[in-house]
Amino acid sequence: MPFLEADLNKILPLLNSLNKDSKPLWGSMSAQRMIEHLSDTIDLALGKTTVKLEIPEDRVDKAQAFLFSEHPMPKNFKVSFATEEMKLRNDHISSAIQEFERKWKQFESFIDQNPGFSNLHPNFGELNKDQWIRLHRKHLTHHMEQFGLVK
Repeated sequence: MPFLEADLNKILPLLNSLNKDSKPLWGSMSAQRMIEHLSDTIDLALGKTTVKLEIPEDRVDKAQAFLFSEHPMPKNFKVSFATEEMKLRNDHISSAIQEFERKWKQFESFIDQNPGFSNLHPNFGELNKDQWIRLHRKHLTHHMEQFGLVK
């Protein structure tokens, strides 16, 4: 399965096609909540959010191998850092997109300046630069499919 490129110039037009009334094909996230969730995942990659490993350590290798498989992320996958109770932090969807853009640029700058970094993802373990980029590609594709923006 082809996944979206980790390229802001390709991601932003998709996000900008969403509005407050955009409905998901599955799941309960609003378009704005989904965009804020994408930003939250960037915070994980940057190590700004402290998390614990939520899978058994002996499953980390298998989880990380999944990142490089051609299998998409499963629909309705639940993660502890994206709950239905989470409140929106931006006043408008456009503000959420601006937040995502700012954080994505921070991520790009960070990986350029720290190519040997690694940070913990609760469901995939400690990830390096290439693993985080692959996770973002799969994750972005998953949520763009969720809102019918890509097939």
